[in-house]
Amino acid sequence: MLRMMGRCLTLILLSAVVIFITADHMNVRLVGGHSRCAGTVEVHHRGQWGTVCDLAWDLSDATVVCRELDCGEPVDALGDAHFGPGSGPVWMSFVRCVGSESTLKDCGSSGWDQSYCGHSKDAGVICSEVRLVGGSRCSGRLEILHDQTWMSVCDTAFDQQDAEVVCRELDCGAPVQVLGAAAFDKGDTQMWTQEIQCRGDESQIHMCQTSFKHNCSYNNNVGLLCTEIINVQLVNGKSPCSGTVEILHRGQWGRVCDIGWDLADAAVVCRELDCGEPVDALGDAQVGLGSGPFWLNNAMCTGSESTLKKCGSVAWGFQDVCQSKSARVICSGVRLVGVSRCSGRLEILHDQMWMSVCDAAFDQQDAEVVCRELDCGAPVQVLGAAAFGKGDTQMWTQEIQCRGNESQIHLCPTSLPLKYNCSHDSDVGLVCADSVNVRLVGGENRCAGRVEVLHRGQWGTLCDLGWDMTEAAVVCRELDCGEPVDAVGDVYFGPGTGPIWSNRMTCTGSESTLKNCGSVQLFDYVCNHNRDAGVICSGVRLVGGSRCTGRLEILHEQTWMSVCDAAFDQQDAEVVCRELDCGAPVQVLGAAAFGKGDAQMWTQEIQCKGNESQIHLCPTSPHTNNCSSDDQQALLCADVMNVRLVNGNSRCAGRVEVHHRGQWGTVCDASWDMVDAAVVCRELDCGEPVDAPGTESTLKNCGSGGWHKHGCTHNRDAGVICSGVAYQDAD
Repeated sequence: MLRMMGRCLTLILLSAVVIFITADHMNVRLVGGHSRCAGTVEVHHRGQWGTVCDLAWDLSDATVVCRELDCGEPVDALGDAHFGPGSGPVWMSFVRCVGSESTLKDCGSSGWDQSYCGHSKDAGVICSEVRLVGGSRCSGRLEILHDQTWMSVCDTAFDQQDAEVVCRELDCGAPVQVLGAAAFDKGDTQMWTQEIQCRGDESQIHMCQTSFKHNCSYNNNVGLLCTEIINVQLVNGKSPCSGTVEILHRGQWGRVCDIGWDLADAAVVCRELDCGEPVDALGDAQVGLGSGPFWLNNAMCTGSESTLKKCGSVAWGFQDVCQSKSARVICSGVRLVGVSRCSGRLEILHDQMWMSVCDAAFDQQDAEVVCRELDCGAPVQVLGAAAFGKGDTQMWTQEIQCRGNESQIHLCPTSLPLKYNCSHDSDVGLVCADSVNVRLVGGENRCAGRVEVLHRGQWGTLCDLGWDMTEAAVVCRELDCGEPVDAVGDVYFGPGTGPIWSNRMTCTGSESTLKNCGSVQLFDYVCNHNRDAGVICSGVRLVGGSRCTGRLEILHEQTWMSVCDAAFDQQDAEVVCRELDCGAPVQVLGAAAFGKGDAQMWTQEIQCKGNESQIHLCPTSPHTNNCSSDDQQALLCADVMNVRLVNGNSRCAGRVEVHHRGQWGTVCDASWDMVDAAVVCRELDCGEPVDAPGTESTLKNCGSGGWHKHGCTHNRDAGVICSGVAYQDAD
């Protein structure tokens, strides 16, 4: 009887999964607005429509909703039940979209049905319902959304006043030109033939009146060129590339709060303004505060966004958080073009124009300043005669006269123009040392210890709040120290000194440097040096295969070295596989089984007992082997899973448990959502989660509140049901 009931339940689950996959229905809608593209956000989950809390609701979240509904670009992200309170559950709070997700369910949140809001705080969205196609964001063939269908517009139905409204709605500034006769090609949509009669001051095109119809064909599609304005500016600084940050929103310039303001946010501003690299992200502005409302609080840029408006935030347009805490930015106004961040042809920003520098105008003291400004260490070589190619910019011909201790090149005096003419044959190039701005202190070697970051010329520590393996991975990569073994806190390597630069880092794990990670200031949380974060990196890696198979290399005195097969045995392999989180060794291979590396050879015999946690803890004998690259050691480890689902009806459903530091433990359900569930299902090869996908390959690659940092008991253990359970049990 029980077996029959189980099979019936399986068939029901299988049917539900099939319906979920094939129905292809929308899981989000906007209600209470003037059209289906404006209103209170409602999400369909567990068979019921519910709302979204407006805490941390911003334009990056609105972007995902507008895309999912095919409603054009977001006009505004609203809160406080702008369209009236909804009903039912509040499904999502603290939504964390980056803006590129295909559905709102793909975004992170504080956890499903983990609400901090009532319906008086329901989130809303207004989408544009207009777009320009075939050109750029602010130019192209005009299309208008009508009755869920995008329609091209007849050129006789559209004039300059209508163009004013469209350009404003798309956040694009004034119209430059209205073009007829299918200037941006013929579209394949239906034709909008009614004449649009805007006054020119409407906020959206759908608010304009319409009159009689015209007889139009695709040869009469209207096109539009708007000014691609910048929506961010720096004011009250020494140049257009430094000052208090202001952002244009709802037609008004407003400020950005300095809470959580960091170099990742500054990088976006500098890029948007074409001002080079960020030098510093500052706050607590007491002079030149700017004006207007605080539009953006606790910006959460990854650093790769094209505009500041595309960054997530904790609060958008929430006025009560900041008092006089405006964010500021200093951009470099100098860059090296052609090779890497720290070497290339020198260009200087002058009067909002990038200029190449004549080699006769630049010397070693000037190079000291440029390399320091770019966070690249000391200059290695100053090269003339267009060593990095000829630029196509104007030439800077005034002699630069730095003393060498200035913080930025624009602070150096200049002389009169040089007495002779310079051409691009004389472009100056520069090679800087590309110094590392992070170090590990207090450990047994340079790849383990307390994390210290060099910023504003001073070494300081980081708080362990939210410190996890994603941050550790970035540190290990930046230091060329292999894979992360552990992310530790609670002053594991002893207390540091100096400033604590961030109270919570928010790395994705893919950043090249720790300074590229974002950070978030959590309310008034204050760290001290008893909470300094630390990292243990492996100092061992497998090359040429996969994460758990390949040619063995060991880090010794800052150099990666191949290992002689005569110096390595099965007990040594036990340690390496354990250190790399790869389970037991399957096979120890010699004779360069994974190809010959070009690294130096480690020839001392390694003498592990087999129970050490890291290979560098094993003793070595003074005996050395006579080895060549033909004798390089390789290793195959088991590549075990570090996550499992327990007490469900199959291996694809149950309580989530993670293997860490040699022990299985659970995961707290605080902020546990479909994005997290998706990673577990993918890692276990269990199909899709019942709800939505994430992107990390393993759960350990996800961010968290920090390993073993929680306020949970086992009454809050997280669980997952993957779609694979239905398919497996149906056999």
